[in-house]
Amino acid sequence: MSDLLSIGASGVRAYQTALSTVSENIANTGTAGYTRRTTTLAEVSSISGGINARTSSSGSGVTIVGIGRSADAYRSQAVRSASTDLGKTETGIAWMSRIESSLTDNKLSDRLTSFFTAAQALSADPTSEPTRAVMLEAASTAAASFAATGKALDTATAELDLSASQAVDSLNSLGTALAKVNDGLARTPPGSSSAAQLADQRDQLLDQMSTLTDVNASFDQLGRATVRLGGTSGPVFVVGNETGQASFARNDEGAMQFSVTRAGVTSELPALSGALAGMAEGAQRLAVARQSLNGIAADFTSQVNAVQAQGRDLNGNPGAALFATGATPTDISVAMTDPRGIAAAGATGGARDASNLAALQAVRTSGGFETRTTGLIAGNAAALEQRKTVAEAQGAIRDGAVSALASASGVDLDSEAVDLLRFQQAYQASSRVIQAARDTFQSILEIR
Repeated sequence: MSDLLSIGASGVRAYQTALSTVSENIANTGTAGYTRRTTTLAEVSSISGGINARTSSSGSGVTIVGIGRSADAYRSQAVRSASTDLGKTETGIAWMSRIESSLTDNKLSDRLTSFFTAAQALSADPTSEPTRAVMLEAASTAAASFAATGKALDTATAELDLSASQAVDSLNSLGTALAKVNDGLARTPPGSSSAAQLADQRDQLLDQMSTLTDVNASFDQLGRATVRLGGTSGPVFVVGNETGQASFARNDEGAMQFSVTRAGVTSELPALSGALAGMAEGAQRLAVARQSLNGIAADFTSQVNAVQAQGRDLNGNPGAALFATGATPTDISVAMTDPRGIAAAGATGGARDASNLAALQAVRTSGGFETRTTGLIAGNAAALEQRKTVAEAQGAIRDGAVSALASASGVDLDSEAVDLLRFQQAYQASSRVIQAARDTFQSILEIR
């Protein structure tokens, strides 16, 4: 009689846990990072036979082997790989878009065109002071546009450094959190609901890391993750309950460099993919754009001033410098305040001579200031569009990887409904076994 009671009781306990697991699955349908749970049950075998003969027989109840996760390590790794590739491309797009706005918002190419157009208009009547004032104003506008464009690129560079610092801080925070999860897994009985929950947290942390840099993760028997950053040959970032510290700096050429320090040893972190790689690419493109803009600005001011120096102003004096440069080549201002100082005439020409303005137009062609500015903008725009196309493809790949993982590890309400009905029936059957044992025992008592 006691065996019948224990069989029924074991069933009630086991199927109650199974029902709780199904309920948890249903409650977390669509929850990001949640992996479907399964309750593994096994039949309890009893030992029978005499002193010299012992055999096992079935039918002694049911026991809970553990709470499992419908995890798929290969598909999870595929999601992380797709995420890190997409993270690099999307971050690169963000900073290339920032470069584009920095180069175009102040309409530098248009301002240069306006300056040379004003000089050409002045050549028709070199003695016209209003036309000279228009040219001087156009020069001021072009100088201001150079300065604003340079400042926009500098601001973007400073903000990129801040973003990189924040990304590294996020990576360090994720590493610390993962080390704590590893410690929790070491203290939690395997196959328990708590262990499954910690494993979900571990996988979510790895997914978040993969958006920042490429992550290589291996797992021990307890589910603890050992993480290398930057690929299989990259530095170890997390092992057990220990974590390293990532950092970034710029080298002498202005390129971003990342590193990981763990156990007193600093190793280079190769930013091959992820947002960190996108930021490193953005830093390089910003540096190239700044260098190109500096070259255009330096050539523009030096060549325009050189043309000024070889001519005569409206008062017959040698032409003075039109532009002055500050700390950087794009820090340009107009040094001239009197429009009569524009050197329109050649060295031997009179007041109505405009030969020096013709020389200015020649410099416009040879210097290619407008063409170089337009080319800088167009080159970045073409690369940006190419990155957007790549991002669309990578986004589709990632969506496919996420769908494949969801099909293997996600919650299917139809399947859960079947399990819910099955475990409910098993629970009710176990309850009836207990009731039958109780009624039988009560009948025996009444016979006595």
